Parts: sequence; C-alpha cells; structure tokens
Amino acid sequence: MILFLTAGFPDREATLELVPALVAAGADAIEIGVPFSDPLADGPTIQESSFRALEQGVSLADCLGMVRQLRAKTPDTPLILMSYYNPIYHYGLGRFAQEAQAAGVDGLIVVDLPPEEASPLTDQCRPRGIHIIPLLAPTSTDASIRAAASNATGFIYCISLTGVTGARDEVSHRGLDLVKRVRAHTALPLALGFGISRREQVVEAGQQAQAAVVGSALIRLMLESPRDQLVARTSRFVAELAGKPLPAPLPIKGGSRQ
Repeated sequence: MILFLTAGFPDREATLELVPALVAAGADAIEIGVPFSDPLADGPTIQESSFRALEQGVSLADCLGMVRQLRAKTPDTPLILMSYYNPIYHYGLGRFAQEAQAAGVDGLIVVDLPPEEASPLTDQCRPRGIHIIPLLAPTSTDASIRAAASNATGFIYCISLTGVTGARDEVSHRGLDLVKRVRAHTALPLALGFGISRREQVVEAGQQAQAAVVGSALIRLMLESPRDQLVARTSRFVAELAGKPLPAPLPIKGGSRQ
C-alpha cells in the first residue's frame, strides 16, 4: 500500500510526524507530493493541500530537505517524490538529481512528463539509483505501454481512470483492465491509483496489481482533522486500509472515560 501526502501540508513539521506514523500504521511506501501552482492532474482535494503548502512557501528544496530528515526516521521505506516537471526543470536536472540522491529519494514520478521525453531527466537520475516511475492511463496505446515498460525501473503506476485525482465509490474496471494490458509487457510491480479510498478497494486492486495508491482520501481526512488529532486520525485510517489492528485510542486528558 502506497500513501500520498503533500509535502508541507498542513505544515512542515506535520509531514515529518506523519510519514513515520503512516509507515507504522501499515504504509509500505510513501509518495511525497511537491506543491505546485498549476496541478492539472489533481482534483480539488489535493489542489487545496498544494495551495496551502505554497502559501507557507514550501519549495522543491524544502521537499528534498524533508526527505533527508525522513530518511533517517524511515530508513527502509521507499520514499518517492511526485512532482510536475516545471519545478524540477527550473531547479536544474543535474542539481536536482544530485541533491535527491543525497537526500535519499528512491523514486520520482513526474506527472506531466511523457516517457518519450523523459530521457534528459532519466540520464541524470538513473545512474544515481533514482527510479523514474512512468504513469500509464486507460487511454494509453499499446505502443505507449510497450515504450514505458521497456524503459521503466522500480514499478509502473497505472491510473485507474481518466480525469483528475479524487476518491471514487468503486475501483474502475478500466483501471483493472489497464493493469492486465501492462502486465503483458513487464514483470515489474504494478501500482493502481486514483480513486482508491477504502479497504475493500485496496483488496480489489491487489487482485490484479502489486500495490494500491491512496491519496485524496487521506488528504481529505487531513483537511478535516484538527492539528492535534492529525497523526492519530490518519494512522487509524491507514491501519483500516491495511487491514491491521487499529492503534489504541488516545487517552482523554483531564479525567477518565465515562
């Protein structure tokens, strides 16, 4: 199970608290979203989290700094940056790859970078052990799938539907069909994301793919949670998704339960 959260939302310290807590609750890998001002692939929930992080001045450099700190806290958990290409290009491809390696980034998803145009970034990242994770959608042609699979390392991210991110009532059958199509071209692990928000959807995704990605549902819970309850609420949510025993509830301050 892969969890997505936006770096610096609701604040930088929250990210540093949340990632180890979500790993303890059952997350197997973490996608750390780089806030961006024009997140075309994201629905309103993740857009809002990105906007709030940008209001606090969270930059790509800050995200790399957070990964560096999180690497010390979660040494064995894959940490994957998810970004749009503009911040990375502006930062400088070589500089980014060097600093990402030093920070401990394991993989990189660039939402708006087509695989056929990714070679300049791949040439910088792959020698430094950073996987470039391609995105494929139900509309991807067989030729696109073959091209992405031939150059991919790490895993391949299969988008379960066309459109933007956001929780859905059920796993898209088009997404499950996409996983079958991609499997014919690669032995790499496949992750299915966009729209997964409940335990039964995680289980259904796992019948075809090796990982389920949950993002908008987690961010929505974060938006609705008081800051002092953020870690406890999200940890319980992730434990439910993972099918693990729920963490013990926090004691009520100032007296016993009635």
